[in-house]
Amino acid sequence: MCGLAGFIDPKQTQSDASLRQQVAVMNEAILARGPDSAGEWSDASYGVALGHRRLAIMDLSPAGEQPMHSHCGRYVMVFNGEVYNHHILRAQLVAEGVSVPWRGHSDTEVMLTAIAHWGVEYALTQFNGMFAFALWDRKQESLTLARDRMGEKPLSYGWVNGIFFFASTLDACRAHPQFVAEIDAQAQALYLRHGYVPAPYSIFRGMHKLLPGQYLTLAQHELRDVQLPLAQYYWQPRSVVEQALRHPFQGSEQEAMDQLDALLKDAVALRMEADVPLGAFLSGGFDSSLVVALMQQASPQQVNSFSIGFDDAQFNESEHARAVAKHLQTAHTELFVTAQDALNVIGQLTRIYDEPFADSSAMPTYLVSQLTRQSVTVALSGDGGDELFGGYGHYTTGERLWSVVGGNLPSMLSLGSKALHTLPPTIFNRVGGVFGKANLGDQLSKIADVLPYFDTHANAYRGLVSHWRDLQALMPGVQEPLTLLTGLEAIPDGLVEMDEIMQYLDMRTYMSDDILTKVDRASMAVSLEGRIPLLDHRVAEFAWRLPRHFKRRDGVGKWLLKELTYRYIPKSIMDRPKQGFAVPLAQWLRGELRDWAESLLTVERLEALGLNAVLVRQTWQAHLSGSRDFKTPLWTVLMLLNFHQSLSSQA
Repeated sequence: MCGLAGFIDPKQTQSDASLRQQVAVMNEAILARGPDSAGEWSDASYGVALGHRRLAIMDLSPAGEQPMHSHCGRYVMVFNGEVYNHHILRAQLVAEGVSVPWRGHSDTEVMLTAIAHWGVEYALTQFNGMFAFALWDRKQESLTLARDRMGEKPLSYGWVNGIFFFASTLDACRAHPQFVAEIDAQAQALYLRHGYVPAPYSIFRGMHKLLPGQYLTLAQHELRDVQLPLAQYYWQPRSVVEQALRHPFQGSEQEAMDQLDALLKDAVALRMEADVPLGAFLSGGFDSSLVVALMQQASPQQVNSFSIGFDDAQFNESEHARAVAKHLQTAHTELFVTAQDALNVIGQLTRIYDEPFADSSAMPTYLVSQLTRQSVTVALSGDGGDELFGGYGHYTTGERLWSVVGGNLPSMLSLGSKALHTLPPTIFNRVGGVFGKANLGDQLSKIADVLPYFDTHANAYRGLVSHWRDLQALMPGVQEPLTLLTGLEAIPDGLVEMDEIMQYLDMRTYMSDDILTKVDRASMAVSLEGRIPLLDHRVAEFAWRLPRHFKRRDGVGKWLLKELTYRYIPKSIMDRPKQGFAVPLAQWLRGELRDWAESLLTVERLEALGLNAVLVRQTWQAHLSGSRDFKTPLWTVLMLLNFHQSLSSQA
């Protein structure tokens, strides 16, 4: 696990010493991603410079250091991540007659040899792992950037001020003396809707994110004309899902469980290879519990497991994690988080996340990473299960609501929304309280808010996941650019059920841009490598072949994954309502975090960002009064204000 940075200055007026000095500065901005060593390489005749920070995990010797040159001398590469099947690929290359003087046993050396032998695109299809890399081809005089299939590792790129930048983080680009960090208003609008800036966009004008499963090549003519290269898929999620639907799994439930068991055992075993201490995040939920169970089964020693707890029982899963750890006999460590701990972390969030980021679970994720890093350098996590096996509660909400109102004319949906909004939520809450549903008003208000979106499947999903739905009211005059939800790509042919469409869109957007961003940035901030077995692409491809009822039954998701977990952990330990990795944010904003929030939510600060200060202040007052829970939209604005404040202090 590492960090990469680099740039190409087509003016070609700088010396090698100057190029390396500038990329070294970029490297310093990603020190936490690779504290063990740094490396730089440049070629002044092309104005290209590559930088790398190393967190040594595999082959701790100098033979694993980067930038690394291919044996043939054609390629130079900087690489972030792990290719888990490198031993298999090395044996395959040798069997095909490749004879090179191997320097060590790093995956980077195998990747370069594979690219030299097979070419970039075919080699990419053979890599099983999480990765982002930059590859300079001396023969073709071109740069290739690539990202793993599921989006575990980040890669940003773009033209700014006549220079082509690329790096693991935008902070590395900002460190370059000629990088101009201008906020993109359209990207800011997307952030306010989603709580993150969705790929391929970036918060800074001119910068982009490579989508999962993509690669691009910047050729000489694109350098001369300062053109943005066209990204291509080597693994296209839409095509993968369409193929899975054409060739569904035909076996029994037992056969499906056996096959999933075998796939996950192999995925976990591959991710347990390391030359440094290894452990796992354990929340006590099904996904992380299954991963830890498979780890413990494969390990002759006790697995190190780590969890976070809260004083608020409604959000505290530590006792469940403790019960799982006791059953599996792991060496378990836990940390309890208070509102003050969260307040202490807030100041670091803009350092950890190089764009505004509104997932409040980023705080405990960082804290559990910090705890874990005290004992190990690599940690496996259970992320991905909800997206691949249909575990989120909003799948049921969306499916049921679509069955009632989905596909109606926008005008009819707007009328229904207005009708539900005629009375304040407090009235419905009082009526609902008589029948044991005290939050009926809040639920009806949320339904009223999303109804106008239910004309198409993708738009309905967009309405359900939006943090701020009426962006024209919040940020007048700003137009949102197209995203994967609004026309950049079509929904896979044959995918017709609302819950499965939401599952697919989550995999394409929320999972990579929120969940995986959160895990990568939080773990890398403390120099911890996170590995995610459930996101092995073979598991993802298998999951999409499964019949719908193998994943969701009677409104409950992850059926097959849960049944498999019961093979290792008793139902009496596992069966309980799903909580998720959430924090008591609504209460904290009304309590311990109130003064901090109030200091940011001033009319002057809001208007400076082009936001409707009256609307935001009204939302804040409604939340404080307890009449509505507006923690999500408010946290989204607060994290944006926090980000801008950080930018101003660094200017």
